[in-house]
Amino acid sequence: MNILILGGGGREHSLAWAVLQNPKCDKLIVAPGNAGIAKIAECADLDILDGVEVGGFCDANAIDFIIIGPEAPLAAGVADQLRDAGFLVFGPSKEAARLEASKAFTKEICDASGAPTAGYAHFTDAEAAKTYIRAEGAPIVVKADGLAAGKGVIVAMEEAEALTAIDDMFGGEFGEAGAEVVIEEFMEGEEASFFVLCDGTDALPIGTAQDHKRAHDGDEGPNTGGMGAYSPAPVLTETLQEQVMQQIVHPTLAEMTRRGTPYEGVLYVGLMIKDGQARLVEYNCRFGDPECQVLMLRLGAQALDLLMASAEKRLGEARVNWADDHAMTVVLAAKGYPGAYEKGTVIKGLESLAETSREVCFHAGTRRDTGRFLANGGRVLNATARGETLAEARERAYAMIDAIDWPEGFCRTDIGWRILP
Repeated sequence: MNILILGGGGREHSLAWAVLQNPKCDKLIVAPGNAGIAKIAECADLDILDGVEVGGFCDANAIDFIIIGPEAPLAAGVADQLRDAGFLVFGPSKEAARLEASKAFTKEICDASGAPTAGYAHFTDAEAAKTYIRAEGAPIVVKADGLAAGKGVIVAMEEAEALTAIDDMFGGEFGEAGAEVVIEEFMEGEEASFFVLCDGTDALPIGTAQDHKRAHDGDEGPNTGGMGAYSPAPVLTETLQEQVMQQIVHPTLAEMTRRGTPYEGVLYVGLMIKDGQARLVEYNCRFGDPECQVLMLRLGAQALDLLMASAEKRLGEARVNWADDHAMTVVLAAKGYPGAYEKGTVIKGLESLAETSREVCFHAGTRRDTGRFLANGGRVLNATARGETLAEARERAYAMIDAIDWPEGFCRTDIGWRILP
């Protein structure tokens, strides 16, 4: 079959890698792709926010299955347009994708379904938001309501930081995403990510992971889109996963169906865990990045079968076959990220890296120019490895990092610190 993946980051590189392991894939195209993806698949220059353009491309290239990677085309309704045109699509509708596109909407769904989450308030006025912060005090969490590429969340340990965040958001730092804000209570505990495939009727858990959001070692520095991850996440025990399904996932899916917007695709359930209980931090309507990289390396060829079962509404008969293994990914980012950073710097050593079922360097923000790999984003590379133990996976991942010659990049040296010495 001919498959199209929309997106061009590390998540999409890992999806492409996994899809290509499956013999069902005859031809793979990724739009727009990146320099790493171009080594394994055809790349196409498409406006992935334009469902009509994508649909025309799919007609011309006899595409059988479309996997939508990032959140922006989902929020733009591209999945709806493609389904209406008769294509088999993995990804939720525009209305269902509001679970990520609007944090206020997610809170509304939690209220209606009884899903445990942080206490909150929703504001469209800066002064009212500041009054609320002064009354509540710090620590407190300020979130841009809309999509902000993983950067619209400020965990303010001091009241002044929260007030500044309000000024920044309403001042346009995050564009339209910050035109409204959600202010939440600060939840203590350990964060983890839980991934569930949905087909509008059934739901199938497909893995756990733990991300590292802060830019620097020791969980210091600003929040980022993620500096590394590992899977599985031991904090998400089988008992806790069952609690999350019964108290959070199933009630949410039932409420979405009740509203006439059944959820199809992957549901990323971001959790805060304390004293053996989980509360919802956020929903994402696509695979997390960099969590997708560790999940895909562990799932391999079966990933395509699972995504198709979701799109074809066959999850009731699908099963996940997990090896007893671990995976870790370490993000190499441009110095200055998540703030200002330089593009176009040369990355050396990538050609000599091994690519096996146990180690792959997924590209997130790269381009090719006159035979050289150049940095083309904030998060640039994902050194990803599997092992029988997490320590073995870590050793392999950091060995890949050591083999890359890129003075303008940096990474955290402590991915997995919660469970590794």
